[in-house]
Amino acid sequence: MKILRITAQGLPRFKELDLCFYATQRVNEEDQNHLYEIMNHYYLHSASAFIGINASGKTSILKAIDLALHILNNEPINYVESKSILGGCKDATLCTYFYDEHQYIYCLETIITAEKTKNGAYHYSIQSEKIWKKSIFSVKSKKYLTDFTGVDPAAICDHDEPFLPDDVSFIISYNKKLGNNLEIYSLSSFTNRNGILSTDDVPFKAATFLDATIEQLYVEEINGNRLIHLKFKDEEERILNHERELEQYLSSGTIKGILTFSIVKEVFQSGGYLLMDDIESHLNREVVSILMRFFMVHEFNKNGATLIFTTHDPELLDVYERNDGIYIVRNRDGITAENLSKILKRNDVKKSDAYRSDYLKGTAPTYEGLMRLKKGLASSIS
Repeated sequence: MKILRITAQGLPRFKELDLCFYATQRVNEEDQNHLYEIMNHYYLHSASAFIGINASGKTSILKAIDLALHILNNEPINYVESKSILGGCKDATLCTYFYDEHQYIYCLETIITAEKTKNGAYHYSIQSEKIWKKSIFSVKSKKYLTDFTGVDPAAICDHDEPFLPDDVSFIISYNKKLGNNLEIYSLSSFTNRNGILSTDDVPFKAATFLDATIEQLYVEEINGNRLIHLKFKDEEERILNHERELEQYLSSGTIKGILTFSIVKEVFQSGGYLLMDDIESHLNREVVSILMRFFMVHEFNKNGATLIFTTHDPELLDVYERNDGIYIVRNRDGITAENLSKILKRNDVKKSDAYRSDYLKGTAPTYEGLMRLKKGLASSIS
């Protein structure tokens, strides 16, 4: 399955949410090298960026995307970490549009409500669901790719089935019947470093790319035990019993880089989704740029894997040749995400300059906030 679009209404912190993961701008021959074609000259973005200032709502948007993906992948809502984005919602509606290998486009509408339990936590349940279906061959242009106007629902569910948990989407029956599935990977928190090293040579090559002083890094499995061999140039080899011991010798950036590129290998193989919050955290800008370009190159990304990330760094926007893979996130009486192509019509304008200049509005700290900070610092010093 490939996600085309996600919309949401009724989420507590949001004003609105409408995210497209397919190319909405015109696609020329050069652009085709950076996009993934699903069918009939319809293209998906291989990397989608969400950029904004602090507290703009970037992490919240990533959680909303993560939740929609897990619902579509048959996960019980109450077991999904990103369910926190629902808050104490009443009738929150998520619409997830997707395309499957049988050449059909679907819209899954899921209405979710929260009920407070005795211990004060929320239990989430699905009130009702509808699914629409149409052949991609019936679509006249990308303008109508996710338009289901005039199409009757293929199925309606009020979640009174005795064998379906109240927090699991009825899409589970479609997925089982059609063999649909999603592979979802998240690096929103990379505190768990267990399993970052595999027996192939990807971790070693990632390590030497990130730290040129590393001469050797590999895992040896003996009688079910994993021994980690680590050697720096001009130093003796160290044998470690646990991956957490790597923290004593490698920087956090190197560890995150090894973890990231090891997961990237899995994502490329499955054609799945990789979600990263604050992608530049612990990583050099050039490393992040290379990671983004890996997703945008068909040589590596043959199965349509997708990178979805948030960032504070406007320089990363210049990796993009197009504007429609970038969203500007703001929080003004509610979180919104506006596609850059709707603000900046020309692709040849340097995106980082437009962002820094606040031409896009709401992409720089306010003058009033700066003045309050300066006065507060001056007062505390005096």
